[in-house]
Amino acid sequence: MAKEKNPNIKTVAENRKARFSYEVADTLEAGLVLTGTEVKSLREGHANIQESYASVEGGEVWLINAHIPEYFAGNRFNHEPRRKRKLLVSRKEIARLSQAVDRDGMTMVPLKMYFNERGIAKLQLAVARGKKLHDKRETAKQRDWNREKARLLKEKG
Repeated sequence: MAKEKNPNIKTVAENRKARFSYEVADTLEAGLVLTGTEVKSLREGHANIQESYASVEGGEVWLINAHIPEYFAGNRFNHEPRRKRKLLVSRKEIARLSQAVDRDGMTMVPLKMYFNERGIAKLQLAVARGKKLHDKRETAKQRDWNREKARLLKEKG
């Protein structure tokens, strides 16, 4: 069950804790509206999407609380590190997302920020439901068992 990795895709930031804290129902790829210094900072591999989330406001999807640090050579044209960033999502997807958030009590959590094959900044967004404490314990228990099983199989041959 090895994941195929595309060498042309460069991952900038990953929210590894999201899959532990949330039960992911659906994922989609969204473009980001960025300024020049934000893109340069991302190309250096600096970004943090751990505490960020997305919300639908005024018929548009916004990424809130994502941290892209200032570009070191950006001088006075630098950007605000934690500003709201617009996500490029189709109207049909926006309607589906807002319906899931409003009716089903789900949330939109960013999983990964990366540059695709064409060098365009993208965000993998998940529609997810928060896990309860006992679900998190079960996930940790399953992860530990899989790790132990892999170790035992490796020892056996």
